[in-house]
Amino acid sequence: TTPPPAPAREPHLGARVFAVQRAGAVLVALVLLVFGLLGFAGGLDYFSTEGERILGMSSNGLLSTISVVVALVLLLAAARSPRVASTVMIVVGALFLLSALGNLAVLRTSFNILAFEFENVVFSVVVGMLLLTLGAYGRISGHLPEDSPYAHPHASVEDADDLPATPA
Repeated sequence: TTPPPAPAREPHLGARVFAVQRAGAVLVALVLLVFGLLGFAGGLDYFSTEGERILGMSSNGLLSTISVVVALVLLLAAARSPRVASTVMIVVGALFLLSALGNLAVLRTSFNILAFEFENVVFSVVVGMLLLTLGAYGRISGHLPEDSPYAHPHASVEDADDLPATPA
């Protein structure tokens, strides 16, 4: 006799979580890569504090280089594994937010080595929040489902032997 067919399985939550994390890293990387490559194609001065307009934002050669490097890091992380992509997105997202704050402080000064304008600051905040959200998706929560790839089994309160006993 042949064994009965296996029951149809729902897609595992881990597959969806991992797909969102990998796709998020790739999509953000592609946007950064296009921005950086267009900056290179424009022949921008490397350390100019008065950047040229690329996709509605100011850029110089240094910002183009950083954009391409970050894009490559995100692409490599996504290719490596979803867990690595998630971790890298959380770290890079936090760095984008710090960059937004730091560059906001130096707008219109000689210390503005990335030629940021306000549009760049807004872009950094949006991309930073997007990376943090996608990187943390399905990973950081107080109530992860049991089948989440990031859920860790915890001993329930009833199983703990070190709780004081009461007469009741």
